[in-house]
This record gives sequence, structure tokens and C-alpha cells, in this order.
Amino acid sequence: MASTADVSGLTELNGPPEQRSDDAHGYYTPAPEKLVDAKAPTGLIKDRWTTRKMENRLVNPANRRKLDVIIVGTGLAGGSAAATLGEAGYNVKSFCYQDSPRRAHSIAAQGGINAAKNYKEDGDSTYRLFYDTVKGGDYRSRESNVYRLAEVSANIIDQCVAQGVPFARDYAGLLDNRSFGGVQVSRTFYARGQTGQQLLIGAYQAMERQVAAGTVTQYTRHEMLEVIVVDGKARGIIARDLVTGEIETHLADVVVLASGGYGNVFYLSTNAMGSNVTASWRAHRKGAYMANPCYTQIHPTCIPVSGDHQSKLTLMSESLRNDGRIWVPKNKEDCTKDPRDIPEEDRDYYLERIYPSFGNLVPRDIASRQAKNMCDEGRGVGPMVGDFRRGVYLDFADAIARLGEDAVREKYDNLFDMYERITGENPYQVPMRIYPAVHYVMGGLWVDYDLQSNIPGLFVTGEANFSDHGANRLGASALMQGLADGYFVLPNTIRDYLADGPFEQIDESHPAVVEARTSVEERIDKFLSIGGSRSADSFHKELGNIMWEYCGMERSEDGLRKAIDMIRELKAEFWTNLKVLGTADSLNQSLEKAGRVIDFIELGELMCIDALNRRESCGGHFRAESQTEDGEALRHDEEFAYVAAWEFGGEGGLPVLHKEDLIYTAIEMKQRSYK
Repeated sequence: MASTADVSGLTELNGPPEQRSDDAHGYYTPAPEKLVDAKAPTGLIKDRWTTRKMENRLVNPANRRKLDVIIVGTGLAGGSAAATLGEAGYNVKSFCYQDSPRRAHSIAAQGGINAAKNYKEDGDSTYRLFYDTVKGGDYRSRESNVYRLAEVSANIIDQCVAQGVPFARDYAGLLDNRSFGGVQVSRTFYARGQTGQQLLIGAYQAMERQVAAGTVTQYTRHEMLEVIVVDGKARGIIARDLVTGEIETHLADVVVLASGGYGNVFYLSTNAMGSNVTASWRAHRKGAYMANPCYTQIHPTCIPVSGDHQSKLTLMSESLRNDGRIWVPKNKEDCTKDPRDIPEEDRDYYLERIYPSFGNLVPRDIASRQAKNMCDEGRGVGPMVGDFRRGVYLDFADAIARLGEDAVREKYDNLFDMYERITGENPYQVPMRIYPAVHYVMGGLWVDYDLQSNIPGLFVTGEANFSDHGANRLGASALMQGLADGYFVLPNTIRDYLADGPFEQIDESHPAVVEARTSVEERIDKFLSIGGSRSADSFHKELGNIMWEYCGMERSEDGLRKAIDMIRELKAEFWTNLKVLGTADSLNQSLEKAGRVIDFIELGELMCIDALNRRESCGGHFRAESQTEDGEALRHDEEFAYVAAWEFGGEGGLPVLHKEDLIYTAIEMKQRSYK
């Protein structure tokens, strides 16, 4: 990390990129001017957030009671934002499609949450967390946003401890830490293998306190189907009651999307089955830019696919890589043997061999690609799925011998139990089998430093925005971002926008409101009237196969062009051959799925165009044409050090590419190395 450059934030350390290649020519329209974040702070990196908070205007308590805020999503980002803004005195409406806010997908997070507390006295600091996050994201994130994230991380832990979140503690009663991929310090706070659940309960109970106080109103089993834009500003949403089918209009002074990521575009992922992109995509079609959609994260430690019957994959926490060792047989003929019968000298601990400095704790994108490489070489383990074995071993024999089974059980018991229930194998006795799976997305709606999209009044938090993780998220940073945005960032930035309120009152008869509602009703009628022969699920599964094959762990120009053609054909068939059973005026999951799947199809096309345009490899985006001699990702900063923010080009039109240059003043861009 040592550098002789001025990394205080006062000197630009790289120039603006100039793209020379144009693989996606003909698939998009370039914007005439560069995109600039007008809220981006300058000055010393360590002072930027403090300065911005002081510059933001305040809203007096009496006026807060006159202002309405809609928040879509009740995970860590949405739940914490609702609790905080409700406590501040705003009138908050909270929406989720689940039957309880506690069922938000944040509950599935396992491993932990990062914070620069340096409790282990191992050299951690705010700057080191900032450095690790930017490097882990392969230098494709905004430095000001990432430094702010690192800066407020310590506050998150204090907040959650005060709420009663049962973080693990050491023998002396102090909060314990463990390590995650891409770092060489221990900064991850955890609650066994259920950290997300415990953090979500903390945010949920804080929100429920505001529900009881009357500042937050909950709308469960409601799905946002359109954003209402009046005179260029977001002023509400159109939602469908998933139980009665009623289309509802909800108006407000500001709208916050905290609706999560779009990993289910791949059909098979670790996301909850209901996770979708509809809230973000409807906003995109209304003018909000979609940034870096091709940046998707493939998690290396998931239970492997077992056949074509599956509709979901299961995560095994990255925390397991603290004590588990990853290996495959050196010899292909050993792949069918019981792993306990393979002697040590015939095992290839390939991550420890290739990356001796970080070993099994390399970042997720690197660990995933190497697992794929091992299986592509014919050294995968487990049952044949298709034409090869999709699995590598995660072995705890050494940890059990070193620490004892009781100590390992204390750290990971719920994860081991879950693995055994799913696979029927006891990981205390037999190595786990793992394989990469889609887990998270770094892309999302474009936001400025204040977390506001290019549509005034539309704010985006958590995984739904693009701002913090670049091309690859480090483990245990999703929970950090969600709670940072909801508890500390959004409440300090949204007030600058709301300081202009109360805004002009509008009602349901306003032409823009009527247009939004009518478009939703016509879309639903269209789904029901097609009368084809294929279910929405069948289209989703076919889309997932296309995306995994051509826009998954490895991408190429030819493959991406083929994928775009296939997706366009799939979209055309969807609108002519979809079959939706039932009616619109009742619970109808087939109808729900139809709306979500067509949004995934349109998103999938944009993801492939974005991946085709970016002829470099960075983080989770690996182009076969751009790699080093030993197969590592090769960036081209002089061409692609920018955020790709895509504007909807209209029905049948080409998307418009806006470029926001990434200029670093507090960190030098280098080719990543974890060796």
C-alpha cells in the first residue's frame, strides 16, 4: 500500500479516459457530453463527508411533519432508513412485497459486516478499509463514496450493539472479529452464520418502534410497479396489492428505492426467489440511469448445482474460508474417489499455490474464476451435471485438528447443519463441495454523492444503487453499505432536497399520475390477454441459461453478440406466447412473475450491451480478450476508467451511454495482485 504519491485528496493522480475500442457499435447511442456528479466533494479525502454534512441544509422539526417519504424495500437499507427518517419526524410510507419486513433478503446474509475498528490491533484503519475496498473493486468505484463508507463503518457497529445485536465476543467479552476475502486484517464483526438476520431484526425493531409512534406506515404484500414523475421530479409510486390485486396510488414529496439487486436475472442465484429488478427497472424506463449493469458478483462458496430441477442455489458463507482449505485432486482419475482416500500429496490447494500472500482469502471474483478453471480442466468433483463435474472441496479437517470440533462448531454450526440438511453429507467428516454462483450485483441505478438519481427526488440506497463497490464487492461489505446508507448517509443528504419543501400538492387526478396508473393497468391487461402456451417461469429459465453461458464468469465479444440476439428473440416470443392464468383482481403469482420476468429480459439485454462495450477485464467482469499471460484480469484504465450510466432509449430505441470519469486523488490505480 506504500506510495510516494500525494494521496491526501488534493492532487489528481490519473487523467480522464479516452475509449478507442467500440465493440458495441450499433447497439447504443453515445451521449454528447460527459456525465458529472454535481454533488461530488473536493478537498482532503478525510474531510469531504464532514464538509458535505455541514453544507447540506436542514429541515426544521415542524416542517418535517409536513413532508411525506416513500421507501420501497425493508431490508437493511430500507428498514434502517425508515426507522431513522421516522424518528426524525418525517411521514414515512414503507413498502415491501413480502408478508413481513423481516422477510427481506438481507436476512439471508451470513458471514458478517466490516468496520474499521482495529480491535485486533493488526494495522487496520479507515484508510486501509477504503484502500482494500477500492482495490477489491478493481479501481472502478468512486473514491469519495468509498471513503465515506469506511468512515461511517465504525458508527454502524456502535448503533447495532446499542440495539442489542448479539455480535460474537471473545473470552474477555470484547467484540470478536474474523477475516474475509481480499484483506489481510480481521475487521469483520459477526453473529455466527446469521449476521444478516440479527442486523435485520435490529433495524426491524427500530422501524416497528416508529410504526407504533405513528411516523411510519407499513404496506406489506405490495409491489411497486411504476414511479410517478411530475414536472421532472419523483412524487410517488403505483403499487399493486398482491393479495387483492388492487392498483393503488401513493403520493409523496420524495421516493427512496431500497429494493435490492437483480441477481435473479440469471434465474439460478443465491437470492430469494422473489428478489427482482422491477422497482429499479420501472424507474430506469422513466429516465433514471442504470450504471454498470454488467458488474455482477459470482460467489465462490455455494452449494453446487445438482440438476435441471433447481430454481435456487444456496450460499455457504465466505467466513468458512477462514478455516476451510479449498482443493481439488491433482489427478483427474481421483475425482470420483472418496476425498478422504486421496493422500495429501495428491491434493492441489490451488488458491494457496497461486496466491501465497492471501491464499484461500482472495477476493470472490478471483476465487470463483479459479474454481471454474479447475473444473474446466476436468478436475472438478461431485456428480456429473451436464458434461462435467461442478464442484471443488472446502475441507475443515486441518481446522478441526488444530482447534477441535467444538471450536469449529461454535463458529459455524448453523452453516454446517444447513449444508448437511441439503446435501446429506456431514462436513465435520467429509469435505464440503462448493461451486460459484450468482450472489450480488455491483451495478444499479446511478446516484450522485447524495444518493440521488438523475431524477430529482428519487433516491436509491443499498444494493439497488451502484456507488460503492466498483467491479467487485469484498465480502461483508454489503451489510456495511446497506446500514451506512440507511442510518447515516441518506438521513444527512435527503434533508438538503427536502429543505425546499413542503412541495406543491398533487392529487390522483394529475395527468402524470393518471398516465402512470393507466400504464400499469394496460400492462397487466396485456399480460392476461396474450393467451400463449409458455409460462413466465419457462422464459425466466431460458433467460438465465443465456446469461450464465454468455454473460457469466467469462464473456467474449462473439458470445455477447449471440446473447443479445437470443434475448431479443426471447423478448419477442414473450409478448406473443406468454400464458398467465387467473385474473388481476386476486392473488396471482403467475401475473406477478410475468411482470418481473419481462423486466429481467430487458435488463439482460442491457447487461450484455454494457459487457460488450467494456473491452477490459475488471473484478467480476472478465472479458476473454483481456487477460494477462497467466489468465488474470487485465484492466485498461486509459480507456475504461469510467462509470457507464445507461439511459433508456425509448421503446424500440437504442440505450444512451453516459460516461462519468473516475478520477482518483487519494489512491493510485494499479493492476491488482493478491500473489
